[in-house]
Amino acid sequence: MDILISGGSGFLGSAFSETLIKRYQEQNKPLHITWLTRDSSQTHPDAISMLTYDELAKTDKSFDVILNLAGAGIADERWSDARKEALLASRIKPTESLLDFIARSSVKPKLLVSGSAIGWYGAQGNTPLTETSHAEDDFAHHLCETWEQLALQATESGVPVAIVRTGVVIHPDGGMLAKLLTPFKMGAGGQLGDGQQIMSWISRDDWVGAVISIIEQHLSGAVKTQQSMHSIYNLTAPNPVTNHTFTKELGAWLHRPTFLTLPSAVLKLMFGEMSTLLIDGQKVVPQALLNAGYKFKYPTLKQALTQQSL
Repeated sequence: MDILISGGSGFLGSAFSETLIKRYQEQNKPLHITWLTRDSSQTHPDAISMLTYDELAKTDKSFDVILNLAGAGIADERWSDARKEALLASRIKPTESLLDFIARSSVKPKLLVSGSAIGWYGAQGNTPLTETSHAEDDFAHHLCETWEQLALQATESGVPVAIVRTGVVIHPDGGMLAKLLTPFKMGAGGQLGDGQQIMSWISRDDWVGAVISIIEQHLSGAVKTQQSMHSIYNLTAPNPVTNHTFTKELGAWLHRPTFLTLPSAVLKLMFGEMSTLLIDGQKVVPQALLNAGYKFKYPTLKQALTQQSL
């Protein structure tokens, strides 16, 4: 397999690349991974090639699969108007470059896997949400919907598209968990608001495993996309938890108390509109993955945490 990855050096892309390399080496199968980058001097593993966006616009290379993960972190900064524009641009520009490449390629990719997030659904409390559920309109939905609809334009070139809507990814190397480790280790961890908001999460190992499974099923012909040419997958574990449960599980894993509470009003003052990510829940179900027969390595939060090393 020859795969091109935008955002390959990131929290998810790097883990995906490492796991895929190991998997294909064990199976003695050919694999070539290329990371798409804006900086040609970026450090990278020896087993991975680099391609700049300028080179992409000129290359006649072909790829079996494109994995589109490029995009600034939605929870990294407060949502000012400028930040909202930056979040959108960081997703739109790389995707447009990939679409241009696909359109002019004489040998088309067999699949485009394009990132999104469960923010597509908007805040819907305890309502179970599958890939066929409707959305509530807010900024997170607008951001994800714009990104998804752009990526789906690859179908106009005859390339199937798999949209992966990612939940909160659990691993100490990055994401939300990495940000929480220090305050929780200091005994300053606690629940957010009333703690009843639902958190839809997935271990990074399962995120990687699910994406590999999606790719391999598409390439093997197990996924039939003749009708719509696209599919959607919720990348979340089958057992979402409340923020209260998450707080207690994290404290138990770290052997630290979790008596504190950060009131919703304080969170709104601190983070403004972005506070919705912290105090409004989403109960997202990975129905498409389950229907496809994916077996979660860590289906419960306790399993996902206790298998990690610090």
